[in-house]
Amino acid sequence: MLFSVKPILHSPGKSLMFQFSMDLTDMDFNGRCPAQEPVMAEGAVRNTAGMLELALRVWTTLDCVCDRCAKEFRREKEVFYDCVLAEEKQDESNEDIVLLEDGEFVDLEDLARTVFILEMDTKTLCSEDCKGLCSRCGADLNLGPCSCRKEADPRLAVLAKLLENSDQE
Repeated sequence: MLFSVKPILHSPGKSLMFQFSMDLTDMDFNGRCPAQEPVMAEGAVRNTAGMLELALRVWTTLDCVCDRCAKEFRREKEVFYDCVLAEEKQDESNEDIVLLEDGEFVDLEDLARTVFILEMDTKTLCSEDCKGLCSRCGADLNLGPCSCRKEADPRLAVLAKLLENSDQE
């Protein structure tokens, strides 16, 4: 979605608002497509003393699977991004500058998609204190302890035998 900033390009103090939605249902992230609802984007471009500042907010509800217990859950995802729009970059290392296409356009959908994808969590948890699954029987430890007997550390096997021998005496 090409968005023209020409109306405010030479008008300090002016701003342009925008709002749109994106379909990211086919976005594959770690083998899943979590964005099954429309991804909304809104923001504004402001001319502040001849400098164009873009403020962007992108949000949706994601369908997630916990990386510890494999439980499905939904989570709100909201991303904020600010940058400066320029006709040319003076400092190539500055990532907070986005170049205008043909001196007046910014591709808002491409920018919003990129910002949203870069802010996706690499690990999702249903809760901060999720205990996960038992590595032996697969029981959900969030529901309570499993019936598995704890396996002793093989480095302490000699001590365990000593304890067994002392119990028999």
